[in-house]
Amino acid sequence: MYDYLIVGSGLFGAVFAHEAKQAGKSVLVLERRGHVGGNVYCEQKDDINIHKYGAHIFHTSDKDAWEYVNRFVEFNNFVNSPVANYKGHLYNLPFNMNTFRELWDIVTPAQAKAIIAEQRQAIKGEPRNLEEQAISLVGTDIYTKLIKGYTEKQWGRSCTELPAFIIKRLPVRYTFDNNYFNDRYQGIPVGGYNKLIDALLEGVEVRTGVDYLKERAAYAGVAKKVVYTGSIDEYFDYQLGELEYRGLHFETERLEEENHQGVAVVNYTEREIPYTRIIEHKHFEFGTQPVTYITREYPADWHRGEEAYYPVNNERNQGLYKEYAALAAKEENVIFGGRLAEYKYYDMDDVIKSALERTAVEFAKEA
Repeated sequence: MYDYLIVGSGLFGAVFAHEAKQAGKSVLVLERRGHVGGNVYCEQKDDINIHKYGAHIFHTSDKDAWEYVNRFVEFNNFVNSPVANYKGHLYNLPFNMNTFRELWDIVTPAQAKAIIAEQRQAIKGEPRNLEEQAISLVGTDIYTKLIKGYTEKQWGRSCTELPAFIIKRLPVRYTFDNNYFNDRYQGIPVGGYNKLIDALLEGVEVRTGVDYLKERAAYAGVAKKVVYTGSIDEYFDYQLGELEYRGLHFETERLEEENHQGVAVVNYTEREIPYTRIIEHKHFEFGTQPVTYITREYPADWHRGEEAYYPVNNERNQGLYKEYAALAAKEENVIFGGRLAEYKYYDMDDVIKSALERTAVEFAKEA
């Protein structure tokens, strides 16, 4: 009946579906949730687009990726300039001269470099864990106030128990620049991400509320190929064991005020506060509504059946993923793609580029 059955309507699935349709292919998209869009889905309340599954800010230095998404929706000029709250004191992120001025009451890059260089000497030899790695990169003050608690909440364990390779580098800027990303292009779709997903899926048959893995028998043989974007270990019924993820829990609140925190994202970096950040959604689109919505984001242990957010990229999980990838390579007429199927933390532009690369190869074969 169909050329492609696409499991999942997130960015990978939506881009693949669009490109397949453009190539003249018949497509059916199945989505387990009650809405399309995966984790970029926005829920609108009081004319405010609420990022239901956490803040999503599109940023890229890839001109092709930027031009691709702009074919479907207009982007605003939002620039991500988050703030860190440590015990009531506010610090600009990423680490830059505004941060250092607040930390140490200094005014020049030379002063900041000297302090960081001195504090880095606390670690001798090769760092043995994340704590030592972070201090060796940015010193003790930045680590203690802005990295330690946040990271321990995010991963659910002490920084001394986390491998050093999780932090390969930490961006430090000796300029007064609060733009979190170095990428050339950045913004939020005007009207929210739903407009982007809806444009990608225009004219494509979509069925929501369908769990493909539970109804696999019912959909066997309805398409020549399957594009699977769900968890790779779940596809194989966890026969080799579970891959580990970190989960998230969100609490969203409507506030009868125009402006709650003055910025889209505030990170709470002390361990004692259970949430990692508060998102005030209206600031993504420069909203002037008389009310506002905030979301507290709590890291959580992941359990089977829950939404998986962050892969735990340690040696055990990478080895297990390679075993699942070997099984996937043997699956006939099944394409595995996206963050869950590839057990990889993808930025949005990387997901889109990956989907475009896969479709280019796929349709070139048939040309």
